[in-house]
Amino acid sequence: MKTIGVFDSGVGGLSVLRALLAEMPGQRFVYAADSAYAPYGERTAEDVSERTHRVTQHLREGYAIDALVVACNTATALAIDDLRRQYPHLPIVGVEPALKPAASLSRNGRIGVLATRGTLGSARVAALRDRLVAASPHPLHFSFQPCDGLAGAIERHDTAAIDTLSARYVNELLHGEHRDDKEPIDTVVLGCTHYPFAADLLGRLCGPAVMLVETGVPVARRTRDVLELPVPTEGMTPASTTLLSTGNPLALAEAAHRWLGLRADAQALPV
Repeated sequence: MKTIGVFDSGVGGLSVLRALLAEMPGQRFVYAADSAYAPYGERTAEDVSERTHRVTQHLREGYAIDALVVACNTATALAIDDLRRQYPHLPIVGVEPALKPAASLSRNGRIGVLATRGTLGSARVAALRDRLVAASPHPLHFSFQPCDGLAGAIERHDTAAIDTLSARYVNELLHGEHRDDKEPIDTVVLGCTHYPFAADLLGRLCGPAVMLVETGVPVARRTRDVLELPVPTEGMTPASTTLLSTGNPLALAEAAHRWLGLRADAQALPV
């Protein structure tokens, strides 16, 4: 049995944990939500890096993790390179907005990206976009839409704020005057791990002609490959999960039950 740490600024990484549990039964997962400091997308790069290192150190020392999944787009964009340098022998899998899968799925090369301001402003995401545009045999146009407050609203399960902010940002993305390319967007990337928990709403707002793309399943399969674990089959023992939160542990436990059907208590994460 492998012990896999899964880390996010809050409850959004549960969307990645959901895929990990399906992809790697029989393993042990330790999910750490840094909810007292969420959302990362509205914090400085220094703050995000410091928190990421602190939680990772706790998972290594307290749970002897065999691998770490950084299930936060902002933490991946701003901190994962330093994290890999500090822990060269720890397999670390990050998430980043699914620009590459979206580029292959888009019919017209017009791709929208909903994400936090921290993610969209990172050099890592800019470099990924530029590589894809340069390598593409046909024109690609990426429209970035920062979604201030949306991750926090999902974190709080504030349905009124989720509705209002989702409508605002989808309208800006698809119809905003700031767009330099007026061809219709046909593919939208959910570039924050919180956003899949609002995917039904976002899909309705985007309309049936727009495809939504997220990252949970590819990240889970990559993690399984890195650890050289078998492809899941029927009858395998379910994975076990430990939940930790720097914020309200009860809120994390309720979110895990609401979105994953997971019945588990959460513990305080004192870092």
